[in-house]
Amino acid sequence: MLHSVVFIFLACLVPRSFSHPRSVAPPAQPCLAPTQWEGRIVEYDHSTGRNTRASVSYDGQNQQIRILEQKKGHVPCKKYYEYIYLFKSGVMFQIEQATKLCAKIALTQEWDPFDIPMNSTYEDQYFIGGPGDMIEVQEWSDRKPARRNEAWVGAYTVKDCYPVQETYTRNSSVTTSTRFFDLRLGISDPTVFTPPSTCQAALPVRMMSDC
Repeated sequence: MLHSVVFIFLACLVPRSFSHPRSVAPPAQPCLAPTQWEGRIVEYDHSTGRNTRASVSYDGQNQQIRILEQKKGHVPCKKYYEYIYLFKSGVMFQIEQATKLCAKIALTQEWDPFDIPMNSTYEDQYFIGGPGDMIEVQEWSDRKPARRNEAWVGAYTVKDCYPVQETYTRNSSVTTSTRFFDLRLGISDPTVFTPPSTCQAALPVRMMSDC
């Protein structure tokens, strides 16, 4: 009986953290994300409340991205576009999917790959979902000492370093959150980065999505 009482007493002293998932020491540096993949994204613009769903072909080796907006139901006057970003050439092509009307616009922003910069700050490591899901991710940010507000936070899988979610804040006013899913390695069709022939007579200004 005494042994039982002692055992119960000691068990009560065991820290609660022992019953939680294993603690993880901060990694020395971020993982290396794949440089070529295809998949789908949902980008949420916090200022407009709009979600954009699209298929993506990402070629980090050649600094080019192709985004094909996905149609979800019928929205009156809504236009859907294909975007081809060629950062080495410094141009972006916007192609209206129905008419193939094309606009060619100079890129002002620098190439920003989907990866974790080496100077990022480690934030956390955790599992997505509930028991048995076992999708483990690491969260990183561009936060610096003294808890400066983050302009970028990214979650990437531990196993293969695939992007899961990224949140950007630009100019302290425009914030976008992007979710990534159904990713697969490689580029199945490299010609998606070649603008169609209609872009030979491209418009010089960006086309509007709504009426």
